[in-house]
Amino acid sequence: MEPFAAMDAEKRPSLYVLSAWVERYPGLTAGFTGRHGGVSGMPWESLNVGLHVGDAPADVVRNRELVAEAIGWPAEAWTSSEQVHGAVVRHVGASERGRGRLSREDALEDCDAVVTAEKGILLTSLYADCVPLYFYDPRHEVVALAHAGWKGTVLRIADATLGEMRERYGSEPAEVRAAIGPAIGSCCYEVDEPVLTRAVPLIQELAAGNDADVGAMLEETKPGKGRLNLKEINRQIMIKAGILPMHIELSTRCTGCQTDLFFSHRMEGGRTGRMASWIGMEMR
Repeated sequence: MEPFAAMDAEKRPSLYVLSAWVERYPGLTAGFTGRHGGVSGMPWESLNVGLHVGDAPADVVRNRELVAEAIGWPAEAWTSSEQVHGAVVRHVGASERGRGRLSREDALEDCDAVVTAEKGILLTSLYADCVPLYFYDPRHEVVALAHAGWKGTVLRIADATLGEMRERYGSEPAEVRAAIGPAIGSCCYEVDEPVLTRAVPLIQELAAGNDADVGAMLEETKPGKGRLNLKEINRQIMIKAGILPMHIELSTRCTGCQTDLFFSHRMEGGRTGRMASWIGMEMR
């Protein structure tokens, strides 16, 4: 069953809610935005939430407000970072609430994963094919997001995020819930030699250590090329880090196949909008 359920989008932004978590844990919100129900013009039509793609900043800010309103949160809680396709994890405190909401200059600097135990902070991260990773520790009430493109994946950003949760808050991997959101699937993601050179050693290590299927992570298509399954690679990294397979939700949605629902950098030639993952715990 697809874990990211579409909300009723009539006259509202298109949102995909991590329904199992939201229903089980009161006060927790988590999900992913689609491409419809916003105010942006072409080629970002219409729910673009990225300030870095050339869209009018006022439209982007309004789209972010629409998302916050739809999930019942104040727009001032929206907190985002300047992503660099790395594996730096940053802790977000109460004083950083709202950073990056109105401008890139104010965003959390150079990090692709964010962690907080503060209530009332809506962590967000931006995407147009890369893999959104979600983490929740229900015992210590810690949430985290990580942005995993192929570079972040081979740098094991999932492991780094879990490590920050463990070191700062005492999170035990076996108790952590994780989710992998909508992203480009292997069906639409053929890569060449430079990427394979970085990815294959990790895949081989995961297959040996986790008794995982190499073919599920990489399908060779021709010499020097292959289709990468970034979702499955990140799932295996999570398992290797100690998260129980039964605690990992995995979206089947492909941003490359479903450009009617999502933005896709690869399928739309780079000129397109951005979606956002979000997670936060309400003040109570």
